[in-house]
Amino acid sequence: MPQCECRKSVSRGQVACRLAQLAVIFVMASWAASSVQAAQPTVESALAVVKDTLSGVLAVLNNAQLQESEKRRHIEDIVATRFDYREMSKRTLAAQWKRLTEPQQAEFVDSFKLFLSDRYAGKIRDYAGEKVEYLGERLDGNYAEIRTRLVSSKTSYPLDYRLIYKDGQWHAYDVVIDGVSLVKNYRSQFERIIRADSYNELIRRMKDRTLAQEQKD
Repeated sequence: MPQCECRKSVSRGQVACRLAQLAVIFVMASWAASSVQAAQPTVESALAVVKDTLSGVLAVLNNAQLQESEKRRHIEDIVATRFDYREMSKRTLAAQWKRLTEPQQAEFVDSFKLFLSDRYAGKIRDYAGEKVEYLGERLDGNYAEIRTRLVSSKTSYPLDYRLIYKDGQWHAYDVVIDGVSLVKNYRSQFERIIRADSYNELIRRMKDRTLAQEQKD
């Protein structure tokens, strides 16, 4: 798993990294957007979208009758409807994104999606009944941030979901775990690989699932 760049103690960092894994499995606060609501009065709010998505994921995780492979498939289906992998890819590659051709961008989005799925969906077995507390919501134009807290009997960590409003729907594009953005974390990792080697090398490593950072876990 990627090493979370949290400036915490070792034990706290380990817990935070595990929560980061769970957060992406879950993935998917109230300044009302008057312009959006006026134009789309029946549009589901960003908070409602996150609640609905997380409820669906938690229902799958808590279903003891499902095998791990079945849980992964159901969760991937749920997340795919509410997660904007293209937006996340664009923000993760930053300046590098504009240098890619359309076919290259499409290839990266597909590779990144599979990479995340392999890295995180495999952690389904680590789910230990954590609950989600909703702390608030805020909206700034076409962007929203939903603040939540992941709570168990042993720990409690803040998780913020960032969403963008596109084509009449809210879609998540980043998760912030205890102050650490998933997008920024991967951006720094990918940038190092591109600078040291090349973009093609990054794609090769993603496809082979051999990112150096993954080997440290």
